[in-house]
Amino acid sequence: MAGIGFELRRLLRKDTLLGLIRAYAYAGVISSGPWVLSIIGILIIGIFSLGIVIPNAAVTQFQVTVTYLIAVSLTLTGIVQLAFTRFCADRSFEKREDLILPNFGGITLLVTIFAGLLSLPVAMFLFPEQNILFRVLLIACFVVLCNIWIATVFLSGMKQYKAILLLYALGYGITVVAALLLLFLGLEGLLLGFLLGQVTLLAGMLVLIVRGYPAESVVSFAMFSKKYLYPSLMLVGFFYNAGVWADKAMFWFYDGTGSDVIGPLRASLIYDIPVFLSYLSLIPGMAVFLVRMETDFVEYYSNFYDAVREGGSLSYIEDMRNRMVFVIRQGIFQILKIQAISALVIMVAGAQIFHALGISELYLPLLKVQLIATALQVVFLAIINVFCYLDQRRMLVLLTGLFFVLNVIFTGISLYLGPQFFGFGFLLALAVCVLLGLWLVSRKMAELESVSYTHLTLPTIY
Repeated sequence: MAGIGFELRRLLRKDTLLGLIRAYAYAGVISSGPWVLSIIGILIIGIFSLGIVIPNAAVTQFQVTVTYLIAVSLTLTGIVQLAFTRFCADRSFEKREDLILPNFGGITLLVTIFAGLLSLPVAMFLFPEQNILFRVLLIACFVVLCNIWIATVFLSGMKQYKAILLLYALGYGITVVAALLLLFLGLEGLLLGFLLGQVTLLAGMLVLIVRGYPAESVVSFAMFSKKYLYPSLMLVGFFYNAGVWADKAMFWFYDGTGSDVIGPLRASLIYDIPVFLSYLSLIPGMAVFLVRMETDFVEYYSNFYDAVREGGSLSYIEDMRNRMVFVIRQGIFQILKIQAISALVIMVAGAQIFHALGISELYLPLLKVQLIATALQVVFLAIINVFCYLDQRRMLVLLTGLFFVLNVIFTGISLYLGPQFFGFGFLLALAVCVLLGLWLVSRKMAELESVSYTHLTLPTIY
């Protein structure tokens, strides 16, 4: 992520309001990524399509279909995304960036084939009432989304922030406009518009990636060799994404909260709208998270380990370690502060939003619970990022695995207890993991001091 770190530091050094706004806007778009923007896009399409598409049920079918596509593609590609991120970071550190693009080609090829083979029987046999165009679009959207999540790995390492911002604006602008222009085709038109926007986004990302990395070959599978592969990071990627979507899936398929929408796909009006609205509050917190991590923390982190490797003075090493701890604490405090502001804004406007969407205000308490959970999710991501930098893969597997398991258990209990407890499963799972994660981070940062002492005293022992 060095590319975005350098760019953010350059913007912040200008010490102007415009530089500050540009830095946070860039960080917000990169950190939120296509996931949150996809949610915004399908909400906008749904709002403008109501009353125009015949029948109106097509709007709901479109939104539910895209939600499933995002959920499954994120969970599937999560298995390789973190491992590929680590591969790219290691090759950059070794000054062997010529290996990155060929392995991107290899992993993209494998993801495309696997996504196609997985979605083909689902589209062909589980949607008997839909026409062939819907099935083809379903497969195409799934394959494109899977490739977008893989390509997203590169965005934080690029310095072309203006091109990336314009690319996102173009991609999601086309998504919304094309879907609305193709309304006369009904559900298939909405899906086709979504596909056109995502293809535009993916094509632009591929152009930036190919231009940004040297390569002597097109496809390589070196990343999957025993030398370069990190199975623990594959588990982390799967557990985290599966944990994020576990409670949603349970509400979809629980008889008391979910209902059939299209084919085997179900949705939960009680749960989905509050969850989607709560994720709109995630963007400011993610921007703060990325700015803090990729400027101050990375700088002190690099200085600390350079000093340890090169035999720096003990006082300097301790100073860098203390500054890292301070940045982590301040960063988490700032995330909570900005998330609280975002949550309050949505809480105040919640009744009006629900009224505009025709949703009962009885769901407002669930929205408030989800807003708190979303704030904790950003903190949880910050903790995960710290452990990624510290290369604590066992702790990452522990935290993300625990998050997945607790979300399933606590959500199941909340469903059993009734509506007044809805949403608390996701909230409590995150609360437990955040508290445990903060304690583990504190302990690990304390251990860094002993590591530095060991490094400095070893030469005198021998």
